[in-house]
Amino acid sequence: MSEEVYIGSIDQGTTSTRFFIYDSSARLIGSHQIEFTQFYPEAGWVEHDPREILESVKVCMAKALDKATADGYNVDGGLKATGLSNQRETTVVWSKSTGLPLYNAIVWMDARTSSICRRLEKELPGGKTHFLETCGLPISPYFSAMKLLWLVENVPEVKVAVEKGDAMFGTIDSWLIWNLTGGLDGGIHVTDVSNASRTMLMNLKTLEWDKPTLDTLKIPAGILPKIVSNAENIGTVAKGWPIAGVTISGCLGDQHAAMLGQACKKGQAKSTYGTGAFIMLNTGKEIFHSGHGLLSTVAFKLGAKGPVNYALEGSIAIAGAAVQWLRDSLGIINSASEIEELALQVESTGGVYFVPAFNGLFAPFWRDDARGVCIGITRFTNKAHIARAILESMCFQVRDVLDSMHKDAKGEENDENGQFLLRVDGGATVNNLLMQIQADILGSPVVRPADIETTSLGAAYAAGLAAGVWTEDDIFNSDDKIKDARIFRPTIAVELRKKKLESWAKAIERTFDLADLSL
Repeated sequence: MSEEVYIGSIDQGTTSTRFFIYDSSARLIGSHQIEFTQFYPEAGWVEHDPREILESVKVCMAKALDKATADGYNVDGGLKATGLSNQRETTVVWSKSTGLPLYNAIVWMDARTSSICRRLEKELPGGKTHFLETCGLPISPYFSAMKLLWLVENVPEVKVAVEKGDAMFGTIDSWLIWNLTGGLDGGIHVTDVSNASRTMLMNLKTLEWDKPTLDTLKIPAGILPKIVSNAENIGTVAKGWPIAGVTISGCLGDQHAAMLGQACKKGQAKSTYGTGAFIMLNTGKEIFHSGHGLLSTVAFKLGAKGPVNYALEGSIAIAGAAVQWLRDSLGIINSASEIEELALQVESTGGVYFVPAFNGLFAPFWRDDARGVCIGITRFTNKAHIARAILESMCFQVRDVLDSMHKDAKGEENDENGQFLLRVDGGATVNNLLMQIQADILGSPVVRPADIETTSLGAAYAAGLAAGVWTEDDIFNSDDKIKDARIFRPTIAVELRKKKLESWAKAIERTFDLADLSL
């Protein structure tokens, strides 16, 4: 391909939006990032303004184009396609006639739908697992369908719009693509298989909206987007956007994009450390139904006629968000990057264990009645111990998920010594101490690629694949990626690891049944 061919990538995350530009060698040549507002109307509630998200995408595009152009790249004439990755499960309902959101976006970690979940568990055969065989997901506040039900039941504008056929439902990818492709002037209402698999409404086998589920939840099919694959030409960016005229040809939920960016084939696992932490194991063409608290989900489907890769996933609600809490709520650090230096001031947590169950616990526990705890505090405890305990909390949670994965599925990727390899990515992985703690707690190697922004890279791969810039062989030639990676190997004694895991288990138990503590 010509050097003048470039691929864009929108990475719309939980706390920030970014736009990346890659050349035909998948080398990053320009990017820009903007944080946007987090709204917390009540305890356990988290919302975003969908219009602010749109504006953040527009600004990031313009700034990234400016940077690449200033560095001598002819991106205006050479941007061939763009991909998109997004925070999953975050739910938007907007008006077909006005194009305006009917309520703020309800964010994936929001816990307000707990009462709806309890009600459904009592009403439906099988309780929490009623939809598990169909969609791979337990009934939980995490998933989009529950957020949609809350909107219908609690926001009159949404209820009326649904009844009149004026409502459009989607996750953030749907909201972005509809607006990018023209909005009221012919916007395309779609989602992809990975995002659809997180709604609780898609049948994992057919990759279509499941009519019995829709009937049970009384959700009209007319408000739902069309489901497409992760790598196909979806539509053209409309006038008014900095990349007008460019084809949108890739779309994945952020964790699926990271899996593609890590080139995870069957038997290979990755963990992404962002606001939350998300561990996925590619199970190939086989759907594994977990017996140990994991989710069955689509990994990716590359092309309308391409085969489906499925995955087991363990989702952790709070990872990097705990560091933000340390910065924004407690003021112990001024920037997220300071936590490593602070935690290095001590050699251990001094017996402190911190469980960031701010909005409940996701995999493998699925306890929305859990709340955060910090135990083992003594007069000796200082802020460095707390900082280190927060880093350890991320690693313990990942270990819990991987333990479940090992019980559910075999054949994971191993190194030359037969040890399990965990591929890692996401912003928090720049923290070398965090990565070393992760290897110590796992007792196995952790592989950090040279480029840790694998979410944006995966979305670019999908777009470039559909646009003919790359082939699947180009993407899945993982030897090059491992060659340039840094590998962290465990250094602590087996007995110490065992004791720490036992202490963590005690801390987890302390978080249960705390949601109703009096204010």
